[in-house]
Amino acid sequence: MPVSPLDARVPAVLLRIDRNPFHHGTLGAVRSLGRAGVAVHLVADTAGSPVRASRFVRQVHHPPPPGAGPEEVAAVLLRVAARIERPAVLIPMDDAGALAVSGLRAELAPAYLLPRQPAAVSEQVADKAELATLCAAADVPHPVTLAPDSAAQAASAVDRLGLPVVAKWSRPWLLPTASGLRSTAVVRSPREARELYLRSGEADSRLLLQEFLPPGPGRDWFFHAYADRHGTLRAGGPGRKLSAWPRGAGLTAVGEWAENARVRSLAERLTERLGYRGILDLDFRRCGTTGDYHLLDFNPRPGAQFRLFTDTAGLDVVRAQHLDLTHRPLSAGVARPGRVFVVENYAPLAALRRGPHGRELAWGAADDPGPGRAMRRLWCAHVGRRLREGLPAAGAGAGRARGVPAPGSVSDGSRTGLAGRG
Repeated sequence: MPVSPLDARVPAVLLRIDRNPFHHGTLGAVRSLGRAGVAVHLVADTAGSPVRASRFVRQVHHPPPPGAGPEEVAAVLLRVAARIERPAVLIPMDDAGALAVSGLRAELAPAYLLPRQPAAVSEQVADKAELATLCAAADVPHPVTLAPDSAAQAASAVDRLGLPVVAKWSRPWLLPTASGLRSTAVVRSPREARELYLRSGEADSRLLLQEFLPPGPGRDWFFHAYADRHGTLRAGGPGRKLSAWPRGAGLTAVGEWAENARVRSLAERLTERLGYRGILDLDFRRCGTTGDYHLLDFNPRPGAQFRLFTDTAGLDVVRAQHLDLTHRPLSAGVARPGRVFVVENYAPLAALRRGPHGRELAWGAADDPGPGRAMRRLWCAHVGRRLREGLPAAGAGAGRARGVPAPGSVSDGSRTGLAGRG
């Protein structure tokens, strides 16, 4: 068996506050680090989640509750650190966790190895209103975005932007689960915009109205990377969304590693200007009129499909972070353009086809079959409940079904795809 390049003496702690049981990105991180011999501790609610069936999970710890403040998050993570009894690499897997950890660096640093991220950068990029300002300063295309200060201004903004309009909450990680509010929605009338604005108090966030960029073949792109201690982007690349779930509006059901010099250049320009350090996931949509690639989201954490960008040496963004923070060389292999990543429950037919340049399934794995089996049982039960309730269920198309939101997902399943998530 080849010797792992990772320092197996240093455990990893994965933090997930969002309660989405079908978050395959967390499983990808568990498997990637576990296969390299690293002890993986998972701070997440795994009740009813296929992730708990992975043989690579060393131990599961209770997470902070949704909406937990910084003090609660710090207390949970420090309790976990006390049980592990050695410094660990800490990797947040959702926006709420990433932002909490960013603000707690001083408290957590003795117990955890963390990237030296400039203060407030994670919150700036995750905040949709701040992101528009950052893009303008860096000359990175971004859809025209307005922030109304009244219901009347919301209605007039719709007239200015033209229908349809994308409505976003600037800080989606603050949305209360019970509110029924989605992080992103399409607004089709001034009245809808007014009504949504009047719910700003519930959202605990500013309402943004944004230019709608129509979807189309080859228009949705994403870029994943790890910015090392010197700011160099490593272990990732640009990818193309071949299929989304729901169609044209959601997460990547089928993605392909595809080189795109323009997307790469925009990612490098923005991260260099920010002095960004750590894992990142950017979403772009190409404008069908101008050909410009507009940045829609900057997520300061691993994207759910980060395993797509696994090179011939097995390097991906979570391994890159572990290597960098333990002062080991990031000896990258050769990139694998054409490699495909498929999320089976959203794209069942695509999961039956083998990619000529390599393919990875989100749930199924020969060396870790438990999560795949658990996902199939849980997903069938989930779809059955939806059908009994008279709601649309996931279809058999390659990630093109409508109507079944990823359970509990705010930060990954429905964040900005209606404007064109990459």
